[in-house]
Amino acid sequence: MTEKIRSRQQQILKLLLENKAGLSIDQIATLLNISRNAVQQHFVVLERDGYIQAGVLTQTAGRPVRSFVLTEAGINSFPKQYAWLSEFIIMDLKNEMGSDAFFRYLHKLGSHLSQSLLSRFEGKSTDERIEELRKVMDELGFQTKKVSDSGTNERTIEAYNCIYHDLAQKHEEICEFDRTFMSSLLDKAIEHEECLAKGGAVCRFKIVNK
Repeated sequence: MTEKIRSRQQQILKLLLENKAGLSIDQIATLLNISRNAVQQHFVVLERDGYIQAGVLTQTAGRPVRSFVLTEAGINSFPKQYAWLSEFIIMDLKNEMGSDAFFRYLHKLGSHLSQSLLSRFEGKSTDERIEELRKVMDELGFQTKKVSDSGTNERTIEAYNCIYHDLAQKHEEICEFDRTFMSSLLDKAIEHEECLAKGGAVCRFKIVNK
């Protein structure tokens, strides 16, 4: 569960996860033994942040009762184990293929993925392509910065985090995916000058002007 969700709000989300058809404010107040007003205040935050949404309106003998359900964001706020599964798959694949073949596979994978994004780069200058690549990397979860040297006209992209850091530490072939992906989109060779997975302060990718 994400840290920014408060404990009581986590309890509300858990109840909604267990009751996919939805629950009303009164039902949640009863289940948690708190006031209706307290539930409403939590709902304001959870609905604003996109974790819950209004569900069906049920007509009762009294006033109509609105139920609330989890959104996809609400479901995704619960812990996942993608890293564990990824590590298992990569280790098994590498053992089956061998390190060299695994390296070539990641090179091919980076090249294939870049093809789906080429339309965003067509007709752009190198500097424009670099900025577009940074946008793509930021969308993937990287925190990046472009660094330019006016004297040598060298340009680098520095990433201050690695979105698969633990995997790259155990399987250095993972970095070939990044290098090929970036090189294909920029249509330039890439030199990986510094690597977080190898103890560097950043991942530094130098764009070769050739």
